[in-house]
Amino acid sequence: MAEQHDPADAVGTVTHYFGHLSVAAVSLTAPLRIGDEVHNQGHTTNLSQRIESMEVDHQPVTEAKPGDDVAIKVVDHVREHDSIFREG
Repeated sequence: MAEQHDPADAVGTVTHYFGHLSVAAVSLTAPLRIGDEVHNQGHTTNLSQRIESMEVDHQPVTEAKPGDDVAIKVVDHVREHDSIFREG
């Protein structure tokens, strides 16, 4: 059974997935930084990973703030409307 998170605890939502790049576009509702452990959860998604690469407006960043639209390198397929939760 996958760990269930409270939707109110999400740090962001996937708005698009670029399969050829393995990159998710995420709209943030909380700060996120390189090195954070996150859990991507959705209807058919259950994926944990460490944030290794993140960009805002095609520029590499080490952290992003609420309201930012970030591109995050993902280790597997994620889907639009998946929620992103910080772990730990």
